[in-house]
Amino acid sequence: MEVTDIGNKEEGKIWHRKPTPGKSVLVTVVRTAQQAKTVRFLHVAFDTTGDSFLAGDHHGNIYVFDISRNRFRLVQKTGQACTSLAFSLRRTTEFLVALADYTIKCFDKDTKQLVSWMRGHEGAVSSISVHSSGRYAITTSSDTAQLWDLDTFQRKRKLNIRQSVGIQRVFFLPLSNTILSCFSDDSIFAWESDTLFCKYQLPVPDCGPRIFYKAFAVTRDGKSLTAGGRSNLLHLWCLDTKQLLRVIQMPTQVRTVRQLEFLPDSFDGGASQTLGVLSQDGVMRFIHIHTCKLLFHVGSHDESITTVAVSPNGRHIVAIMDNGSVNIYSVQSLTQELYKPPPSQVAVVSGGEADQDFSNLKVKVRSEAVQRPTKSSGRRTQVKTLRPPAGTTAEDKEFLCEQNELPAGLNKKRLVALLKAFGEYPAKYRMFVWRSLLCLPENHAAYSSLTDKGLHSAFLTLHEKYPIKSHKLLRGLQRVLSALAHWAAIFGEVEYLPLVAFPFVKLFQNNPMLCFEVVATVIVNWCQHWFEYFPNPPLNILNMAENVLAHHDKELLQHLVDCGVTSQLFVWPLLETFFSEVLTRDEWLKLFDNIFSNHPSFLLMACVAYIICCREPLLLCSQKQDFEYFFHHRNNMDVGAMVKEAYRLMSSTPADIHPRAMLSDFTPLTKGQYPVFNHYPEFIVEYQSREKEKIRLQEMEYLRERQEVSAMRADFLRRQAEEEAFYAQQELLQKAEEQRRNILSQEEERLTQQRAKLAAMKRELKVKELELLDTTRRRFLKHQQDLRASQIQRLDQEISRKMTLYDQETAAAVQDLEVRQMEMEVQRKQLEQRLLKEQERAGREDEGQVERRTRQAEREGESCTELLRNAEEDMQSREEFLGGARQLGLESDWREVRERLQQADRTREGLTETDTVGDVAGRKWDEVMTLRALLQDHHQPCPSAFTDGEGQTRIRSPCLSRDPLRRHGAVTPVRTNSFTTARPAGSQVLCLNSSSPSESTSTNFSLDRGRAQLDSSERELLKEIRELRQKLAARAKEGSSASSQSVHTLSSISQ
Repeated sequence: MEVTDIGNKEEGKIWHRKPTPGKSVLVTVVRTAQQAKTVRFLHVAFDTTGDSFLAGDHHGNIYVFDISRNRFRLVQKTGQACTSLAFSLRRTTEFLVALADYTIKCFDKDTKQLVSWMRGHEGAVSSISVHSSGRYAITTSSDTAQLWDLDTFQRKRKLNIRQSVGIQRVFFLPLSNTILSCFSDDSIFAWESDTLFCKYQLPVPDCGPRIFYKAFAVTRDGKSLTAGGRSNLLHLWCLDTKQLLRVIQMPTQVRTVRQLEFLPDSFDGGASQTLGVLSQDGVMRFIHIHTCKLLFHVGSHDESITTVAVSPNGRHIVAIMDNGSVNIYSVQSLTQELYKPPPSQVAVVSGGEADQDFSNLKVKVRSEAVQRPTKSSGRRTQVKTLRPPAGTTAEDKEFLCEQNELPAGLNKKRLVALLKAFGEYPAKYRMFVWRSLLCLPENHAAYSSLTDKGLHSAFLTLHEKYPIKSHKLLRGLQRVLSALAHWAAIFGEVEYLPLVAFPFVKLFQNNPMLCFEVVATVIVNWCQHWFEYFPNPPLNILNMAENVLAHHDKELLQHLVDCGVTSQLFVWPLLETFFSEVLTRDEWLKLFDNIFSNHPSFLLMACVAYIICCREPLLLCSQKQDFEYFFHHRNNMDVGAMVKEAYRLMSSTPADIHPRAMLSDFTPLTKGQYPVFNHYPEFIVEYQSREKEKIRLQEMEYLRERQEVSAMRADFLRRQAEEEAFYAQQELLQKAEEQRRNILSQEEERLTQQRAKLAAMKRELKVKELELLDTTRRRFLKHQQDLRASQIQRLDQEISRKMTLYDQETAAAVQDLEVRQMEMEVQRKQLEQRLLKEQERAGREDEGQVERRTRQAEREGESCTELLRNAEEDMQSREEFLGGARQLGLESDWREVRERLQQADRTREGLTETDTVGDVAGRKWDEVMTLRALLQDHHQPCPSAFTDGEGQTRIRSPCLSRDPLRRHGAVTPVRTNSFTTARPAGSQVLCLNSSSPSESTSTNFSLDRGRAQLDSSERELLKEIRELRQKLAARAKEGSSASSQSVHTLSSISQ
């Protein structure tokens, strides 16, 4: 970023190196004067082309910066700071400047000549608005707005308002003859510029917090208005419909809106969509008013912005920074990220070696989309929240206190910080800062009423007691003191008042009203309780200072007491002269910079600090005359150290003896009228004034009598001559009186005749007026009758038309009802036929289903019979096996097996009887389904067969040799592998001997428990049978081996 210091140059280049494309800040312009002090720029304003702009600094220098030609030029030196700038549209070389003395001047930038000088404002001009034709201009101050003709530079109109309602801004709408006026009560009116007729008033929302409008902006086509103030809300109006379009909420960092500016676009036709919002944090955020998107911003917390101007062509933005420099921004560089085309989609292929499989190929697509502002056609009021960027600090969330905002737009916190950093305010702006700190009301009318009373009698001989060489300074001091005496009677009796007021009179000798208000403010705030002991010094104030000194330096106070020096000698001389006798001019100004920036108790602390800083020479003094001389003459002392000591005393003094506890806070003078001052013993002042007035009257009486005696002799001679002349004059007067009476009589006759003629003319006019009124009344009555007749006829026609239409609608409705009734009858018949068909089809399906289930049940019965037959055959084979075992001599073991088999058969028979009873009680459909399940189970192979010891003989499980009908129902499923795997998982089978699903659930649970016991006993029985068979097989094997051995023995014996 290039920085250009124009210094004291009258012309030159704005930048010496061409700005690099893409940089938002083209150049920063600063101006440094002597001793490397920076001169702050105050205001900027673009011309109609947008290629050049005006800039005014604190010294009153006006520069023209031509961006297109890269040149700047000093065009005027006004000698005082400007408060507003504007170009004259009709004559492009002329521009308007509002100065600090409340005047407006018109200069020519080419010839550098003064064109005109306009006066009329009583306050600082805050804005200048020029009509689009360039013929008129409106200047606005806090109390009035004035319309000027720029051809003649004469004032045409003046807007006067109530004192309680201030003016925020008055300006012309672009491309129209409408004037918008915005007041401090948030009311906005539109006026016709030619006739000043009120066209409309914009509605302000009743609900929600009050905004206190301060900033306004209008689009170039004059159709949209935006307003903001002490809130983060913005109101957007449509001036065509006079309606509030929407309420825009800015981020939480925005607490106060200082300035609003629309950013023009070359292709928007004047309907700008981008709005710049400058907030209290010095950052200007540009948003889209329809989408409420934050587009970009300029400025920061470190480089805050105070004011901004946008070029009409939308190419550049000029901002005055907080340090007084001027930054020129390029809008193209600021918006290049916003309006650049969206990037193309890029495919990134990773891991693409030639010998890799294609299944491992990865593709990443990256695409970004730029959000573009779009137009919205919505008209209803809506609140949209602008999302703040990340990184919001806690400091941004704190609001500025109202007490820190001074009337002139200054901030007390910043002023105090500046004072502590440099020790004093800039000399050029010290008076301006003091006026802001003291909040001077500038009551011109009240001050004029005081000065109109003339010089006070107490100060007529002021020059005898205070011989001042400068007559101008003496007259100014007399005026200020007289005004104070007329304001409050005590000030005519206070002897040290000239000592208090003289330094301020010397500073403000060119503005006596400001001088009076400064002195009055100082007396009201920094001289509290001074006059309670009048005519004696303020002992209470002196005791406060003595207590502070006793707390911080007891040794020094004890020395003063030992020397017989009281506070009336070492404190009161400093207070009654306000340090003007002991400090130089620069030191006194530096001290009062700090006094006016702090609490009124700081003055007492400064006295104590002065005494403490002069501690060493005071300890050396022992005579009372030495102390008197010391506190009435200048001494070698560092005022900076004294101020630091005063600040230390302010912070370290205990609250019980701190003067702040006794003195009230700063209170400015009231506006309109000055406050009543009666903080003094009135009876003493009145007694002294009466006595002085009595003495003055006696002196005047003596002088008057002396003058009368000397004048009586001259009067005697004069009267003799006058008597002679008197008699001669009386004769002439008598003749003139007769002549006058004759003339009066003639005039009276003539007036009587004229009155008679005038009365006759009035009667004629009255008669004509009555006739005209009667004719007009009749014509009006006739017109009303004609209107009534036409309305009645129109109503009759309307009634007949509506009756005809009603009849037609009724007939059509009747026809529709008949058609609908016929359709419903046809639908009913069709429904009956469909129901009959459905019933027949359902009957046939039920009969076929019953028949199929009957046949199926018969087939399953046959299969069950066959199954029983197989079971009987199996039983027979078991009995044959048992017969063989009996032959082998195992009758004892078989008996036990047979008993267990019979017990198992009895258990199965009992369970079969239970199942048979349930089957009989069940329904036919359940029986058929159970038989079907048995058939399915029967077709599967039964794995429960046993093998003898040699593995040759297979025996079926006893579970298949008994009555298989016990498994007809699903309530007691057999726990064998064949039956458990045949039934599908999740199938729901109801109990055959149950009449309801709820009953089947309980029955199923109880039968399952019995079946589980039966299965377990069956498994145990089968296990025992297996063990017995193994034993029988082993014994049979042993028997066969024994028989073979016996046969072999017999054969050997026989041989």
